[in-house]
Amino acid sequence: MVVSPYTESRKDNVITRKFSPSVNSEELVWHRDRRDRIITIVEGNNWKLQMDNELPVTLKPGDSFSIPKNTYHRVIKGTSDLVVTILEH
Repeated sequence: MVVSPYTESRKDNVITRKFSPSVNSEELVWHRDRRDRIITIVEGNNWKLQMDNELPVTLKPGDSFSIPKNTYHRVIKGTSDLVVTILEH
C-alpha cells in the first residue's frame, strides 16, 4: 500500500489537500499529473512549488498556479500545514 504525504477530500471536481510540516521531505517527490490542474493556495507558510527546469516559488495564500498535464513538478515543505484546492480539467 502506498501512503500519501497528504490527506485529501473531494467535492464535485474540487480536491482539497492538506500537507503537514512533519511530512518527510523524501515523500515530496517529482511527479506528473494526468490532467491539467489549477492549484489555489488556501493556507501555508514557507512552502514552495518547483516546476521542471525552474527555480522554486514560495506559495502564498490566494495564489493560483496552472500545472499542465504531464509537467514534472514538486512541493518543497514549509513550516505550517499547507492546504490547497485543486481544480482538474
